[in-house]
Amino acid sequence: MENVLSAGESAPLSITALLINLGIGVVLSLGLRWHFQKFGSTLSNREEFAQVCPFILLTTILIITVVKSSLALSLGLVGALSIVRFRTPIKEPEELAYLFIAIAMGLGLGADQRIPTLVAGPVILFVMALLKWTRKNERKKNLFLSLNWSDRGGDPGQLLSRVNAIMEKYVLLSDLRRMEVRDNFSEVTYFIDIADPDSLSRLTDELGISFPGIGITFIDQNQMPSI
Repeated sequence: MENVLSAGESAPLSITALLINLGIGVVLSLGLRWHFQKFGSTLSNREEFAQVCPFILLTTILIITVVKSSLALSLGLVGALSIVRFRTPIKEPEELAYLFIAIAMGLGLGADQRIPTLVAGPVILFVMALLKWTRKNERKKNLFLSLNWSDRGGDPGQLLSRVNAIMEKYVLLSDLRRMEVRDNFSEVTYFIDIADPDSLSRLTDELGISFPGIGITFIDQNQMPSI
């Protein structure tokens, strides 16, 4: 009976092992962040979301390292996490996949499974990059792009020609679907194809510089629900 482990008894926690795991986690998290920025296909908040990956991975390492040393802590963690809710919805399935990869790497390192994590993590990222590369020609997106601006006495036709000239630099195909002019205010809607998210970012930046105060709205046609 003396060898029975009490639920409140804690196993020794190695600070050296924790630091090694955190060091490896930093390297993996930076690689994961670069992978998302390079191969991610989401059109918004890419930079902001990429910064979350290292935070999640390293935090998971700390949590698993602490709770694995005590059964009582692990049971308490279950109760604590049961009241946690995400307030910000995940807009893209791809973002959820990267979150799972970050958590999986953190779990592996927190459990001192360094070799499997160092092998499986880069392999998963390599496979994802390979799939993205093989589908390079299919990365174009179909979008509805809506622009509105104040004419302020200008010729709507000339302004539209300037918009078209800018769009030709960044889109594969543009089709004007709607144009409305009223009280020195113009609104146009295009159906466009873009090669990658960076093209859309550059298009948005140049439109904002050329037309101060312009309103820009885009809708991903691939994500629109079918009726």
